[in-house]
Amino acid sequence: MGKQNLTDDVLVRARKIKLLLMDCDGVLTDGRLYYTESGEQMKVFNVRDGQGIVLWHKAGFRSGIISGRDAKKILEARATELGMHYIKARSHDKAKNFLDILQDAKVAFNEVAYIGDDVGDISLMEKVGLPIAVADAVSEVLPYAVYKTEAKGGFGAVREVTDLLLRAKEIF
Repeated sequence: MGKQNLTDDVLVRARKIKLLLMDCDGVLTDGRLYYTESGEQMKVFNVRDGQGIVLWHKAGFRSGIISGRDAKKILEARATELGMHYIKARSHDKAKNFLDILQDAKVAFNEVAYIGDDVGDISLMEKVGLPIAVADAVSEVLPYAVYKTEAKGGFGAVREVTDLLLRAKEIF
């Protein structure tokens, strides 16, 4: 997939997007978990993904993270730095959190893009206007994705998506 799957359908869907949501581990990060000797969790983020999110916001759009893992302080720190609007960490019900965000953002399902990498993301990918899988997503996710990035999670996949969205809207 990737640029080779940049079809007219993907571009039409991308033009409608107002809200970009994503999983964290495996999308904004490479999916590996880092722990210090004292048991403190750490995450590594890609600066280019961050720049893409900032450009998305500068164009007047919003973004957020829905994560099943508990790293709220780390996610809040990164999301605040980037100006992200929605952070749901340790989500036990991604579908409910997703609906709460949509209600708050006042957007329709077809105005949302969601980037996922694993089976916990399928329920959201089924609902959105532009479901996206990162290049190294598990195979179970791929049938639900309309677009698959060329970049792996944590290695510029989010930047690839923000560039695609902004180009589709002829902003970038």
